[in-house]
Amino acid sequence: MTLTAERLNRISPSQTIAVRQKVAALKREGRDVLGVSSGEPDFNTPQHVKDAAARAIEAGETKYTDVAGTPELRRAVADKFRRDSGIEYRPEEVIISTGAKQVMFNAMLATLNDSDEAIIPTPCWVSYPDIVSVAGGKPVFVPCGQNAGFKLRGEDLEAAISTRTRWFILNNPCNPTGAAYTARDLRPLCDVLLRHPDVWVLTDDIYEKIAYDDVPATIVQVEPRLKDRTVTMNGVSKAYAMTGWRIGFAGAPVPLIRAMDKLQSQSTSNTSSIGQAAALAALTGPTDFISEMVRAFRARRDLVLDMLDDVPGITCHRPEGTFYLFPSMAGCLGKTTPRGVRLDDDLTFVTTLLEDEGVAVVHGAVFLCPDHFRLSYATDTDTLREACARIRRFCRSLS
Repeated sequence: MTLTAERLNRISPSQTIAVRQKVAALKREGRDVLGVSSGEPDFNTPQHVKDAAARAIEAGETKYTDVAGTPELRRAVADKFRRDSGIEYRPEEVIISTGAKQVMFNAMLATLNDSDEAIIPTPCWVSYPDIVSVAGGKPVFVPCGQNAGFKLRGEDLEAAISTRTRWFILNNPCNPTGAAYTARDLRPLCDVLLRHPDVWVLTDDIYEKIAYDDVPATIVQVEPRLKDRTVTMNGVSKAYAMTGWRIGFAGAPVPLIRAMDKLQSQSTSNTSSIGQAAALAALTGPTDFISEMVRAFRARRDLVLDMLDDVPGITCHRPEGTFYLFPSMAGCLGKTTPRGVRLDDDLTFVTTLLEDEGVAVVHGAVFLCPDHFRLSYATDTDTLREACARIRRFCRSLS
């Protein structure tokens, strides 16, 4: 008798977390390692948010809350959707979960039956396929190449829909590519979805405030008629530098919110009451720090783009949002390092880069896009300059 359930064979450990843990382990060993792999802002949580958490502790707000979140935070989330996107969600159409990842777990586990399909444009965040799979569904991947700006076209979405399609999952802006869909980009996708009334939509907007050019839109904002079959998912991790607080939220139709609430009641129950108090302060307090953070990210993006521009074998799409670059290293593949390592694929490239130069990035295959790698510029400029200099040295040494 095996210890683990068969469903665990459908998934793998998160590779982005694995890289972060490997970097930490190497640093503990005294290795000179530059970690530019982690999807975490290097800014501190704003002081007024931390102060709100401290006040909640002192006031004794340390008890259970409603499973779906405190009434105050659910109202604040509804106000946020109205203020930022013009979407009218009532508090009862909102759920608070332990990170946006749990929102998605809840939605998929509550709705997917065996062989139901979920369409996922690729490159995609590493957890989407595994969450669908562990819920019993089948991920259906639609490649979106760098030559198309890493964006899904309406005709490709149409071609992917079958009689078994239950969900369409969209990340905007996208991890790992930084591609951001505007209202104009989303319009053809909405038109396709209107023709398929059985297909639900999960839009992951966690990076919505980290955008540099045109403002990214969200599905229901573009097409309100899709509201009754859309989960609009977001959280405080990225825009408010609150990754460790683990607060995600979503707006969705009441029947689905109730199903997710039922599931959450038998898993984590409510998320941290202190975290909810902090999130309430984040959503209702000053937001000037967000624009300051985005300006810093923009400057870092431009710095890294400039430094990688003349690196042989590397080409890079200019991201419109997030804090990631997703360069292609296809021009380096098939070449050999000075110590005789042949770079046959993206995994060999990033592994050898770490071993030879001490630069940690994430290989593209984990995002369903081989021959690329993800570089996070959510770190200081000195580290980024040195990391890019080492990447340049590594690529110039190949023959």
